[in-house]
Amino acid sequence: MADTRKGRKMKHIISALVQNKPGVLAHVAGMFAARAFNIDSLAVGRTDDPQMSRMTIVVIGDDKVVEQVRKQLAKIVDVVKIQDFSGKEVIARDLMLICVHLPPEKRSEILALAELFKAEVVDIGQKVVMIEFAGPEEKIEAFIEACRPYGIKNMVRTGTIAMAKFNQANGSESQ
Repeated sequence: MADTRKGRKMKHIISALVQNKPGVLAHVAGMFAARAFNIDSLAVGRTDDPQMSRMTIVVIGDDKVVEQVRKQLAKIVDVVKIQDFSGKEVIARDLMLICVHLPPEKRSEILALAELFKAEVVDIGQKVVMIEFAGPEEKIEAFIEACRPYGIKNMVRTGTIAMAKFNQANGSESQ
């Protein structure tokens, strides 16, 4: 996902395993704000260990910025482990709920569009349909553009979540 050419600002995905306790997110966000790092997205969720949460942070910047982000995250006591996905093969996904106007004459078109993108209709009313779509950011953007002509009433998205792909030879995470 990240371009390693020096000086070029790109999106970099960083995963941080953190202690699951109050104030950790504020501490991390404060570190980003104090150093004027740009967060493109931030997703936080529980892990299989109730004592830990995983933060997936998408940072925009060159390699120097990403290196500074990693160093500053490592200084935070509640951060247990940092993984930079730069140069690694990852599976990255976003989740979106989108409400699209649903005129009766366009109903079958809009439902076919959702099916084409493998999105799921989660609620339907007389004038609007709510569709859930999970996938890579590029596909979400394409789905949004496909929905625009019908009229987007409302939309909400999560931040990116990501994991390193498995090495096919031995089943371990790719390095």
